[in-house]
Order: sequence, then C-alpha cells, then structure tokens
Amino acid sequence: MSKQSRASAAASAASRALPLDRPKLFFARWGAFLAGVVVVLAAWAAYHNSFHGPFIFDDEETITKNPTIRNLGSALFPPVKSTVGGRPVINLTLALNYALNGTGVWGYHAFNLLVHTLAGLVLFGIVRRTLQCSAISECGRGEGTPPTLLALAVAVIWVVHPLQTEAVTYVSQRAESLMGLFYLLTLYCFIRSQDSGDRSQEKRSGFQTLGSGLWPLASILSCLLGMASKEVMVSAPLIVLLYDRTFVAGTFREAWRKRRLFYAALAATWLLLAGLVAGTHGRGGSAGFGTQVTGWSYALTQFPAIVHYLRLSLWPDPLVLDYGTRLATQAEEVVPYAVIVLLLVIATVLAVWRRPVLGFVGCWFFAILAPSSSVVPIVTQTMAEHRMYLALAAVVVLAVLGLYSLLGRRGLVVCAAAAVGLGCLTVERNKTYLSDLAIWSDTVAKCPGNVRARYNLGNILVKLPNRLPDAIAQYETALQIDPNSAETHNNYGHALLKIPGHLSDAIAQFKTALQLDPDSAKAHNNLGLALFDLPGRLPDAMAEFEAALRLDPDLAEAHNNLGTAWLDLPGRGPDAMAEFEAALRLDPDLTEAHDNLGTIFLKMPGRLPDAITQFEAALRLNPDSMEAHSNLGSALLNEPGRLPDAIAQYEAAVRLDPDSAGAHYNLGNALLNMPGRVPDAIAQLQAALRLAPDYAPAREMLNQLQNPHGLEGVPPMDSSLHSNDTH
Repeated sequence: MSKQSRASAAASAASRALPLDRPKLFFARWGAFLAGVVVVLAAWAAYHNSFHGPFIFDDEETITKNPTIRNLGSALFPPVKSTVGGRPVINLTLALNYALNGTGVWGYHAFNLLVHTLAGLVLFGIVRRTLQCSAISECGRGEGTPPTLLALAVAVIWVVHPLQTEAVTYVSQRAESLMGLFYLLTLYCFIRSQDSGDRSQEKRSGFQTLGSGLWPLASILSCLLGMASKEVMVSAPLIVLLYDRTFVAGTFREAWRKRRLFYAALAATWLLLAGLVAGTHGRGGSAGFGTQVTGWSYALTQFPAIVHYLRLSLWPDPLVLDYGTRLATQAEEVVPYAVIVLLLVIATVLAVWRRPVLGFVGCWFFAILAPSSSVVPIVTQTMAEHRMYLALAAVVVLAVLGLYSLLGRRGLVVCAAAAVGLGCLTVERNKTYLSDLAIWSDTVAKCPGNVRARYNLGNILVKLPNRLPDAIAQYETALQIDPNSAETHNNYGHALLKIPGHLSDAIAQFKTALQLDPDSAKAHNNLGLALFDLPGRLPDAMAEFEAALRLDPDLAEAHNNLGTAWLDLPGRGPDAMAEFEAALRLDPDLTEAHDNLGTIFLKMPGRLPDAITQFEAALRLNPDSMEAHSNLGSALLNEPGRLPDAIAQYEAAVRLDPDSAGAHYNLGNALLNMPGRVPDAIAQLQAALRLAPDYAPAREMLNQLQNPHGLEGVPPMDSSLHSNDTH
C-alpha cells in the first residue's frame, strides 16, 4: 500500500472513531471551564442568603467607626487598634466598599463572597494542575479519572463547607479570606510559570527558568499583597519552595539553584510584613509576647483548639462565632490533645522525606495554622474558626483523594453528596448571621461561660423594647464569671442609666471600669454622661468627655457629648457646633450629631434649610428617632407651605413615643394652624396634660383656646439636644 493510501486509511479510521471520542474531547477542552462554573454556582447557592446580615463584633471598629475608610486617601493607614491594623490592603477594600455604597451591608457581603469564590477557583486550578504531576500517583489517583473531577470535588467541598462561614459571612474576617486568596494565587502563579517554562523548554537560571510570561511577577505581587493583608501570609514563600521541591525540582537544592532570584524576591516580601507588624505595636497590645498572656499558656490552649478544628472539618457542629479568651493553665488537661497533635506533626515531618506529597499536605495545614495557633499569644481570641479557612484545604484534599483511593469513581458520588449536605448546613448557618440578636444568642447558648458573648448580647438587648431586664441579667452573669472585666462594668453602667433612680449605681459601675482600665475612653465618656445629669456637675462631665478625647481623639460620641455640654454654657454655641461637626467627620452615620447640629441651625438666622438637611439625614440613619421627627416637624413648621409636612412629622413622633407630653404638645400646636382641626388640637393638648399634669405650655394653650378672641399658634417646644453613650 502506498504512503498516500495508508494516510487515507488512517484518516478514515480516525473519522469513524471520532463520534466515540467526542465526549472525551469535549470534556478535555471545556471540562475546566465547566468545573469553574460549578464552583461559582456552588458558592452562590451556599451563600445566597448571606447578603443582608448586619455588621457585628469587630465590624463596628473596622467599618462603621473607622474614619480611615471614609476616603481613599487615608485608606492605606488603618487604625492600629482594630482588626485592620497593620493590614492596609484590607482597609483599602473596605474603603472601596464605602465609596460605592456607604455602610450598606449588601456590598460588603458581596465582596466577601466574590473573594471566597475566586479563592475556590484558584484552589481548583492548583489541585487540578498538581494532580497532573507524576508525583501525585502515590496518593492513589487512577489513570481513568480526569484530574478535573477530583479537583472539582475538592474545590466545591471547600467552598461550601460551613466552617468557612465565619471568614465569609462575618465582614471583618475578609482579612482571612482575602489573605487566603493571595496565598493561593502566590502558589498558583508559580505553578503556571512552571507550565510555561516546561512548554518553552527553558533551562536557564533565575527568573527565565520560570517561563516567558509574567507568572513569576504575578506570584511575587500576590505574595506582597498577602503580606499587607494578614500575618498568616508569612509561610507562603516556604510553602512555594516546598511545593517546588515536592512536585517540580525534586530537591531543595535543585529548586534553589534554578530559581534563587525568584525565592529571594518572595523572601523580600517579609520585609513589608515585618514593617507592618512593628507599626502596630503588637496589634495595639492584643497580640505578641508583651501581653499578659504567656506563650506557654497560649500554646497549651492550642492543642485542644487544633483537635477541635479537625473535628469541625469532619463534623461541623457546633459552630461558634466567639470562643472567648479561655486559656489552658495546666499541662495535664491538654495531654490527650497534645498527643494527637504531636503525632500528626511527627507523621508530617516523616512524610516530607518518605512520602513527599502527603508531607506537603501536612505542612500546608500546620504552616498556615502556626502564626495564630502556636506560641505567639493572641489575647482577644485564643481560638477562632476563621483560622481554618486555608488549612481546611489540606483536610479536604486528603478526604477526597482517600475516598477515591478506596471507592474509585463511587468516591466522587460520596463527595457530591457531602457537598450538597455541607452546602445546606452553610445556608442554615448563614441564617444565624442575619441578626445580631440571633448570632449572639447562639454564641451564649453554645459558650455560656464566654464573658464577651454575654456583654455583647446585653448590648443588643439594651437597645430593644422591653428587653432592658434581660440585658441587665446578661451583664450581671458576665460579672459573676469575670468581675474584673472593665468593659462589662462599663456596659452594665450604661444599662443602669436607663432605669430611673439608678444614676448613682451607674456612676459606681463606670468608676469601677476606670479603676480596672484607666485608659478606657468609652468609660470616661459614659461617666461624663452620668455626671451631666447631676446638678452642678457640668464641669466634671466636661472633664470626663475631654479625658475620653485625649485617650481616643476619634471617638465621635465624645465629641458629640462635649458639644452638648458646651451648649449649657453662655456664648459657647460655636464650640458646640465645632464638636458636632468633628463628630460627623469621624462618623457621618452618628444620628445624634446630625440631630444636634440641625437644632443649632434651627436657631440661627438663614440656616433653616441646613437644619432640615441635618434632620432628614438623622431620619435616614434612624427612621425611628422620635426626636429627629419632632425636630424636623419644628423646622418645617417655620417654612412657608410646609404645614402638612410638619404635622406628618409630629404625628410620627407621637406614634413612636405616645408617652411623650412634648410630642403631643407639638402636634396640638401644629394642628391649631390647620383649618377645621381645632378639636384634634385640643385632644392632643389634653393628652399632654394627662401625661404631665404640670405641663405649663399645654395648660396655657388650652386656657387661651377658651378665649373668645381665638388663639394664634404658639411656637413649638424648643428642640432638645441629644447626648449619646458609648458601649
């Protein structure tokens, strides 16, 4: 047969076989893309109900009361004493959210989910390309299963696992998820550079060995951004080197010889991390060896913590937002956990040399947990679920490959069922984040000895109608557990301020809080509020507000309260206005400052439009503010043609607080100016007198109504100024 005939026959045979190979060819060409779509859909399905959860816990300091995110120019200089301290990239993303949507929660949650989804896609890419390496054969992958399916199983389970909810649904923990994304990108870009280098068959040293593209630079940039996101990124250069030794170069010596410039550049990113850590001074005293927690006590606590994380990886219940600050003090109580962890560490070390692939997976787990779960104390949280965000990938990889090794393709069916079940658990867990009352009630139920959880629940209950006794019960229980908690004494005093006749008890609590923590700006501010209500104590109250501002110049509430105090002194209106404006610069969402500034404008010639603007801003922030409705009504009453609008605002004030004699009086006064509404006006004035029989303005107005010459409208009551506390 001639060459031409043989070629024709081969082409004919290939043509006949083509229909049978089309599914494989289609999957080979489009499988990775379709798998990526599945990862995206799985992430959305698991977190579709997470977009409306309120800001909780650290979100107050990192978002609602963080002045550095108000404009992009200050975003790279976050406050030290907060979750974003020393993490400028995280603060910048919050500033971008704020620029797009203010403090609307939806955008922040959407960004968190976007980061998590991208991390899942990058993890898929890492696992898929790694499974194509010959070194992975020791883990049992058969030749008949495409790496794409195994990588998809890993990525989907990791994305939908409910243990990830704290890092995704809790906004401030984007520090963990965004760092995780950069960590994964650092490794992924290195792997892609190797693919490019293999195809181009480059054998030269330094960066050129890494391929002809920009993947090496992308890896270094990702590492740099990760270092500016969270300290856990510190192990990324070492993990990349270990990956190179395990899957690419074969030895550390060879990896360094071929790519020494690349690793030098990765190591240089540690300089940025070191500078950021040094600039936070131990994260404001909440982390590091200079705290009141010893490295030994913290390390003991981490043995049960790591075992607990592993258990939650396999059986994610119960999940807890805040485990508190409990420390193990005796080595005996952690012995069983220490044995488990140390055996795993020993197995990992041995596997690095004898079974390198398994060793890499073990090193991934421990290297990522080491910065937060070793000997460096983190005072504010001795254990936290978000620390497992990246470490969970190691557990999932071992579980998926183990199932496939034991069950073959049936193992993938088990993985699919597990992903569905875990996704449903994530949806349920996200429901708990939909209200601050639900998440803190859940935390107290699961950790009843957690002082911080109890006083945070008290902080929520104290704002709810008819729940003040429940709030006080939470504070009192917290103080029984830890009588030396300055924050609990402060919050307990704040609750007592709301109970008539308990002013002296509240002052005693604030003073106790200051004895325990003399540098508590919030306790100084609250003590000032309590003294403000005592006759002749205005100078003392102002001294406390000023002390609070010396300790924390960015405490917007203290500026507002000092402004309120200035107004009690003759001729100090300009000083008061300056304080209210300072409060709004620091916290544009401070309702009371808008209301107070509007009240000043209302009394100034030609500033009526500005007063209306401030009152409307207060109502946008808090539609249930009786004072703001009343004040807006008073402003509209003075604007021609706005009488119906003024009446509507007064009616809203009466609905919100039917026991306010002043609200009834203002509504009655406004109704007198409306034709045919005199009987309604009389009814409102009578209601005011029933609530306050000695209420002279209402009594005088009713007496004038009996005058046969009639009555012209009486001006509304003076708008009151509002102070606000700080929990």
